[in-house]
Amino acid sequence: MQRKETFVIHITSQENTTWHGQITWLKENETRSFRSMLELIRLMDSALNQEEDEETELGKREF
Repeated sequence: MQRKETFVIHITSQENTTWHGQITWLKENETRSFRSMLELIRLMDSALNQEEDEETELGKREF
C-alpha cells in the first residue's frame, strides 16, 4: 500500500558535505534532530514503518 505523509525539514547547517537540522512529522507532531542525510532518511523510514506496523496491528485486532 502506498501512503503519503508530510514532513517539515528545517536545515540548520551544512558540515562535512551533509545537512544538519530538524525534521517534524506533522501527523504525529513529533520533531527529531538529524546530523546527516542518512540519518534524515532513516528517521522518515522509521516513521513510515511505525505507521505501517500500527495499521497491521489494527487489522489483526479486527478479525
